[in-house]
Amino acid sequence: MNDKDQRVAVVTGASSGIGAASARGLAAAGYAVVLTARRAERIEAIAKELRDAGHAASAHRLDVTDRAAVNAFAGSLARCDVLVANAGAAHGADPVESGDPADWLAMYQVNVLGTLHTTQALLPALIASGAGTVVVMSSTAAHQAYEGGGGYVAAKHGTHAIAATLRLELNGRPVRVIELAPGMVRTDEFAVNRMRGDSDRAAAVYAGVDEPLTAEDVADAVVWAVTRPAHVNVDLMVLRPLAQAAQHKVHRKH
Repeated sequence: MNDKDQRVAVVTGASSGIGAASARGLAAAGYAVVLTARRAERIEAIAKELRDAGHAASAHRLDVTDRAAVNAFAGSLARCDVLVANAGAAHGADPVESGDPADWLAMYQVNVLGTLHTTQALLPALIASGAGTVVVMSSTAAHQAYEGGGGYVAAKHGTHAIAATLRLELNGRPVRVIELAPGMVRTDEFAVNRMRGDSDRAAAVYAGVDEPLTAEDVADAVVWAVTRPAHVNVDLMVLRPLAQAAQHKVHRKH
């Protein structure tokens, strides 16, 4: 796939949105990119796009909640220098009082256990690289609760806990742990999936908001953080659009 000396970046959840944009950005920065996601056709198309543009890229179908599959994937790699643990999902916007436990479990499995599985499986290679980087994609929801977000907030708090704890535990070893916490990001799928395909409810999330963040905005931050000198660790980067001053404070035009 790449020159044996070329650094390799694995991106999970790379079939769309922030993951796809991060894969494109890291490829442009000179990394050999391995795109993973459950939708094989999507990541294969993006990998081909990158190869056609002269970059090193490959696709590997992967469900990050399947530990055996994650272990097999990790074992197939000759090296790994960067992991962008981006795979995640939100289901529903119900209050805690009436939230569906199945939604909470699904969010925990992909956001928390998915991050745990991929990080654990790839850590030996990241350490062996001599200058590894783990990017954990959390959310402003990892740091501030909001009504209707209980299950997602709980899951992203778990993701944040992995990053914060891992950074302490790896101290003294050559692996950086970076947490990116985006606020309001408008992508083609996230809000629609969260609202179970209801495009009107999804559009209402962004109604009147001048320029929500894009996937490319977040990917730009991923690439910047990853490409800092190896001794520089960006512990936590919070990204919000100008219109969003806080989780609950959003300026909307009328």
